[in-house]
Amino acid sequence: MGQTSAYLDYNATAPIRDAVIAAVADAMRVTGNPSSIHSAGRAARKLVEEARRDVAALVGAEPATVTFTSGGTEANALALGRPDRTGTLLACAVEHPSVLGGGRYPADSIVRLPVDADGVLRLDPLEQALSRTAGPALVSVMLANNETGAIQPVADAARIAHAAGARIHCDAVQAAGRLEIDIAGLDVDYLTLSGHKLGGPQGTGALVRRSRDVPVHPLYAGGGQERSHRPGTEAIAGIAGFGAAARLAAAEVGRQDEIRLLRDWLESELRTISTDTVIFSDAVERLANTSCFAVPGIPAETAMISLDLDGVCVSSGSACSSGKVGRSHVLDAMGVSPDLASGAIRASLGLPTKKLDVERFIGAWRRVVTAREARLGREFETA
Repeated sequence: MGQTSAYLDYNATAPIRDAVIAAVADAMRVTGNPSSIHSAGRAARKLVEEARRDVAALVGAEPATVTFTSGGTEANALALGRPDRTGTLLACAVEHPSVLGGGRYPADSIVRLPVDADGVLRLDPLEQALSRTAGPALVSVMLANNETGAIQPVADAARIAHAAGARIHCDAVQAAGRLEIDIAGLDVDYLTLSGHKLGGPQGTGALVRRSRDVPVHPLYAGGGQERSHRPGTEAIAGIAGFGAAARLAAAEVGRQDEIRLLRDWLESELRTISTDTVIFSDAVERLANTSCFAVPGIPAETAMISLDLDGVCVSSGSACSSGKVGRSHVLDAMGVSPDLASGAIRASLGLPTKKLDVERFIGAWRRVVTAREARLGREFETA
């Protein structure tokens, strides 16, 4: 980003770290195929396994349980994949679209689990749905929502799922590096990670299993790479960069209070600018870096254009819809009115975020709100 721009879109992608760029560059100079047994191949394999250890350490897992993928979406698909057409997927209604799509589950075998008005999974309906489910079941509950930052009761959901004989998957893409994660403590069977949310390369991710006994059904056939779970020659450079990002994120996860102070100040300024401001999920535990808000009468598309012209980068909800500004399925599931949901803006911060970045955003947002008030005033005068 240019020096005059304020980048507040870390939940979409975090700026790549200098140490990651260096790790990727070093790995690209290694010629060997990780599956080759000669010295060049062993050098490449060493980079992959070092990264596997770093990624596993980020979530308290064994390295052997980490399967590298092309990103969080593929890791979710790998967790959801089944070799047959039986079974039921019970997915929280605010999950990422790559989970709600159901993978290889047929549409009539997918159950959407409701959330409350703050976007938090309701546990009673989960228990009731499992009691009505015949055959194998997989529950999917993200650790933290990518739009509102709301943290989900994953360990409680895991307890309920396992008591009913079901497995559970957790999409931890937004939470990794922002929350202390222990896969054993969460007691989930599958956990999804993404490299670029940590300041690593885009196009990298991983599916982590609770233990080596938890099954994985490959999405396609090929060679025996990644213990036959994900065939194809490993992307050494990307994997090495992912490992470097995971190592740095693990060292920084205890510094979230620094980000929370900035986020809370940002939100206090939003409320000062307009008392009509609605901040979603602010009554529950959220990621320290995330603020999703709206002001009635300000469409997100209009606001995004104005903010971008002022050199401010934020999102309208999720950034996973090919740049489209549209209705949020997350806010819909929370029962937010369509008019208010259509104005939702997400600001997400990181450790490199400076007070100056937030000040630039606040100034730009004040101009958006002032323009709205001026428009309303003209409409009142002509009424």
